[in-house]
Formats: sequence, structure tokens, C-alpha cells
Amino acid sequence: MKMKKVVENFRCENCGFEMKGDGCTDHCSQCLWGKHVDEAVPGDRLSGCKGLMEPIRTSYQNDNFRIYYKCTKCNHDFWVREGKDDNRDKLIELSGN
Repeated sequence: MKMKKVVENFRCENCGFEMKGDGCTDHCSQCLWGKHVDEAVPGDRLSGCKGLMEPIRTSYQNDNFRIYYKCTKCNHDFWVREGKDDNRDKLIELSGN
């Protein structure tokens, strides 16, 4: 299944930052926390969980970061690509975990 682009603005439930969505936004660019809203396909918004997704660690390959998330409510885990405006200091900090 293909990713669905959903343009949504949101206030981060972890740090309160106001995010401007671009259709690929799935986490806060400042603290990197997200929300468990998708189930099978990015953008499907089918998850009933709605728990906060904690950024556990990052991996850097091919000039890009990937962020590993774990849901604080149901323990669902997955990797996502960094966002274009993500906090580089936080990405680097999580690379040591």
C-alpha cells in the first residue's frame, strides 16, 4: 500500500510546539515526538491507539537520519525518515542511544 499524504497542522502533545503540516509531517520537528495515528500505511489515520510516540534512537545513513519510535501506550514500534526541519541537535543526540 502507498503512503497517503495528509496535510494537517497540529500542536505537539509533548512540547506544545505548533507544527505546520506538509503532507508528510508525522512528528514534531522540535522534540521529535509523534502520535500513533497510522496503522498499516503512513497517512491512513486508522490507529485507535492515539498514544504518544517516543523517539528512542536515530540512525544516519546515506546523508539522512531515520528515527526509531515506540508508542508509550501500546508499544508499537517503527522507523520514519527525518523531516526537513527536524532539530539536528536532537537527531544527533539520539544517535548515541
